[in-house]
Amino acid sequence: MRLHIRHETTHRYEPARGTLAQLVRLTPSDGPAQRVIAWRVAAELAREPLAFRDGYGNACHLFGLRDVRPEMCIVAEGEVETFAPGEASGGELVPPGYFLRTTPLTAPTPAILALADEARAFAGGDEMSELLELAALTCERIAHHPAQTDVTTRAGDALAGGAGVCQDRAHVFVAAARALGRPARYVSGYCHGAATGDEGAMHAWAEVWREKGGWLALDPSLGDLAARGHVRISVGLDYAEAAPIRGVRSGGAREQLGVRVRIQAGQVQQ
Repeated sequence: MRLHIRHETTHRYEPARGTLAQLVRLTPSDGPAQRVIAWRVAAELAREPLAFRDGYGNACHLFGLRDVRPEMCIVAEGEVETFAPGEASGGELVPPGYFLRTTPLTAPTPAILALADEARAFAGGDEMSELLELAALTCERIAHHPAQTDVTTRAGDALAGGAGVCQDRAHVFVAAARALGRPARYVSGYCHGAATGDEGAMHAWAEVWREKGGWLALDPSLGDLAARGHVRISVGLDYAEAAPIRGVRSGGAREQLGVRVRIQAGQVQQ
């Protein structure tokens, strides 16, 4: 599948004053499940960004503005070819065991531990069945409700509330997988053609390490393996480490944020 993606993030400041720095993770990388055909990241009125890879291998761009303008638009756009579902990235910089670590966003609560135990009991020792059941249970227990949570919501709170969005399901799944002793990481990216509830926005899912199979991508918003329409952008222990845009500014300006994502599918050219 060949996907054309255009992602516009608009920041509006009132009053327009001070300085600004934006760390942007909006660039996909080649891997077993995807090939980048073309990609660019640009910001109006900003200087040429510093491009680098972080400790997880995520492609990053650092933009800076000495004088904040009333509006700043960051555009990420390009084409990616995707392959078989479920396969995750290679070329790892961090050993799998690192992804057993918990964070404030993925701290295991009694309810998360119970969810993990439920998946383990259902699977009867079969690794793939356990992971698929955990994805299905997470999807079932957290209804899609955008107004219920935000990026600071902890996995335990989302599960207790029974509602949230893709990032909440990803956090709960990752926390439960780690409780089962399986290294798991949060994935940020795009998804086309699946009933995830995130059409027109970025999406989140997870990857779990298997000793005999490497990293496997599962989407708890689908309750199944990640599909061919998934485009992987960045990974981390949780959302905070894989966030598409993180910024700091001086000057005390109020900020309004607007995001527009458009994904179109086309045929792969031979």
